[in-house]
Amino acid sequence: MQTPATYPAARMRRLRRTRAMREMVQENGLSAGDLIWPVFIRDGNGVEEPIASLPGVNRLSLDRLLPAAERALALGIPAICLFPYTAPDLRTEDCAEAWNPENLTNRAIRMLKAELPELMVMTDIALDPYNANGHDGFVVDGQILNDETVDALVKMGLAQAEAGADILGPSDMMDGRIGALRAAMESAGHRDVAILSYAAKFASGFYGPFRDAVGAGTRLVGDKATYQINPANREEALACVARDLAEGADMVMIKPGMPYLDICRAVKDRFQRPTFAYQVSGEYAMLMAAAQNGWLDGDKVMLESLMAFKRAGCDGVLTYFAPRVAEILRK
Repeated sequence: MQTPATYPAARMRRLRRTRAMREMVQENGLSAGDLIWPVFIRDGNGVEEPIASLPGVNRLSLDRLLPAAERALALGIPAICLFPYTAPDLRTEDCAEAWNPENLTNRAIRMLKAELPELMVMTDIALDPYNANGHDGFVVDGQILNDETVDALVKMGLAQAEAGADILGPSDMMDGRIGALRAAMESAGHRDVAILSYAAKFASGFYGPFRDAVGAGTRLVGDKATYQINPANREEALACVARDLAEGADMVMIKPGMPYLDICRAVKDRFQRPTFAYQVSGEYAMLMAAAQNGWLDGDKVMLESLMAFKRAGCDGVLTYFAPRVAEILRK
């Protein structure tokens, strides 16, 4: 790195003097095209159900999802990610609703692709929205079964691909699921369906509001530490990313986001592949709560937090702020 001139030949403030100057030399940019909007859906008609722990976020019935998706597309957001709130009577130990071609997610995919074919639809692949015990995998005698869960996830992914999903998002953290999903997509003729793997998903305390949103929080028995990554482990996270890319992931994700910016930077530097972060529910809830209490400038910290992801090397971010950010960026 070149050694800069010393003061007063070098005055760093010269390039901060005006807004035009600051923008001209800005190193990183943020656009609506960098965003994926996570959306919670539920059965019913005319439903916009507030989620108490996620201020400003609602569960939407499909008739309300369509105009929300139209607005997102008009704002330049290229993709939404669907997360279902499954009715209690459909949450079972065998999780069979997860691969039902007529489940809520698959109906939503078909509707969106029929009405808004240019909008990319991403899905979630994990059993927790359908599982009687809130876990991402099958539970037998208190143990999470890996290989049996992978078989179920493949069926789930195939049903979503058949419905027209553009991007599959395996969030379960079972070993071997990326290779199994990629092989299944190839065999079934879904060669163009992309996989955005939750490759480095940590056993975090920041997921609480999300679990409320999908109705899995009160059902969860124990924790997810046997299949999600220990927050203390950097090299393990990088090994998981390497494995998923080797098995056929097209893109990788780090989750949560802001507490793991070091992982984002390391992943991008080491692998040079499309890298995303999920600004998870707890991150969103903290910023919203502080803004609503007048402790922080909500829009300013929202934009600053997202720029941090771009500075750390991320190509894009899943964030509940997506529509608000896109509106601000249009001004």
